[in-house]
Amino acid sequence: MQIYRERLPEEFTEVYVFNLRGNARTSGEERRKEKGNVFSEGTRTPIAITLLIKNPAKAGKPCTIYYRDIGDYLNRNEKLKIIADANGLQGVEWNTITPSEKHDWINQRDGSFDEFISLGDRRDKDSLCFFDSYSSGLKTNRDAWCYNFSHKILVGNIARMIKFYNTQVDAYKERKEWDKEITVEQFIDADPKKISWTVNLKKSLISYRKLICHTNNRRIAIYRPFCKNWVYFDKNLNERPGLMPQIIPKENFENLVLCICGTGIPKEFSAFVTNEFPDVQLMANGQCFPFYTYEKTDSKSKGLVEANGERVGDYIRRENISDAMLKKFHEYYEPVPPTSEAITKEDIFYYVYGILHSRSYRERFAADLKKQLPRIPLVENFDKFHIAGRKLAALHLNYETGEMYPLQEIRAHSVSKESYHVTQMKFPSKTDKSKIIYNGSLTLEGIPAETYRYIVNGKSALDWIVERYAVTTHKDSGIVNDPNDWCHEIGNERYIIDLIKRVVRLSVESVKIIEGLPEVAF
Repeated sequence: MQIYRERLPEEFTEVYVFNLRGNARTSGEERRKEKGNVFSEGTRTPIAITLLIKNPAKAGKPCTIYYRDIGDYLNRNEKLKIIADANGLQGVEWNTITPSEKHDWINQRDGSFDEFISLGDRRDKDSLCFFDSYSSGLKTNRDAWCYNFSHKILVGNIARMIKFYNTQVDAYKERKEWDKEITVEQFIDADPKKISWTVNLKKSLISYRKLICHTNNRRIAIYRPFCKNWVYFDKNLNERPGLMPQIIPKENFENLVLCICGTGIPKEFSAFVTNEFPDVQLMANGQCFPFYTYEKTDSKSKGLVEANGERVGDYIRRENISDAMLKKFHEYYEPVPPTSEAITKEDIFYYVYGILHSRSYRERFAADLKKQLPRIPLVENFDKFHIAGRKLAALHLNYETGEMYPLQEIRAHSVSKESYHVTQMKFPSKTDKSKIIYNGSLTLEGIPAETYRYIVNGKSALDWIVERYAVTTHKDSGIVNDPNDWCHEIGNERYIIDLIKRVVRLSVESVKIIEGLPEVAF
């Protein structure tokens, strides 16, 4: 898009952009601001009217760019009335835009952001960055098949799909012996209840490569904020595994993974830390920065291979924050004596997590964070940010075992196993979120308002719980994903109820920590 913003003023003498909003591919407060779409309520794409004018009388003069945002919280009829009353271009109150040096028209980036240190840079391996490598989260392209609350159902689904796929391999190979011209697209059975085809799986079919269902390929993954699922982790059935085999190659391998929203998304920037397999949409189009990376190696090899790492089984584990970055922190925050009190790489990791939760940082650089990876400043209050980051990480990593908020359990019937069963939780109304109607026999009351001020990936943590812990049936495959199965398999029927109480507590505590961070001028 930047190339168009750069070239349009060169080609035209006047540009008019009327932003009618209506982006339905967002959530929370941003979604409410976008509200109605002028084409239809079913349209999810934001709409803008752009007029490009080339006036010979103004040839050689600088282009004038006019912009108008229709405004927040308007429904379709209200927007159409504004357009109807505008009387063409004459009836619109236009704002004149002066593009920035980076050719931003609106949401212009802050030049000082470039002076900070990037989290990572794939283009320049020699540049100083916080993390040597990073990756997108796991992208299966067949989530209904590869994720489930039940590890038994997950393995059953995968086994069923692989069995069908292997029959397709045999049939395709036989068909190609007498029909050389037939293509994969012409041949395959695309019934979504039998299989989910992707580009790479079709390539496997072309190569006549059969698959095997390995039960030890199942892992626990964090699918959305504060919502774990079982995942079938296999390069043959995960379309884009990224660097996940280097981040958490086996179960119980230790790591900390800083996950952030990707660029170019409508949601406000946020960050989340996990020690489990992160899905690519844990944070929208997420990028993941691990504290460790793992390299598989010959168990007999030693010496230079282990010089800057630690052996863990058949892997060499290395810290992903470089020695050069550690040296930079020591030099900047001198004097630092060579004792146990010196800044460590772990301190730096938590410092970054603290900075990424700073309101003054997020607000000032909101436009930059939508368009590029975060760049981190070195501020005077190192201790306050690294301690805050450490506290936030402890809350977010230990969300299943943390302290519970004392919500009231209001029951319509006596306690029974069935009273813990959930189908779809809901709030009393859009304006009343002080309680959760868990099911027909249980309501949780006393949710404090500040709970909803802790936002991660576009929604409050509690909104994620209400949305994700529901029984769903995938439209195409018919696969059912039931959070009650998770409770049954771990032997805790109260898991979701207790999770709600814990997430309320961590949300309240997170808000306190974030609001306690010092204001920084940057």
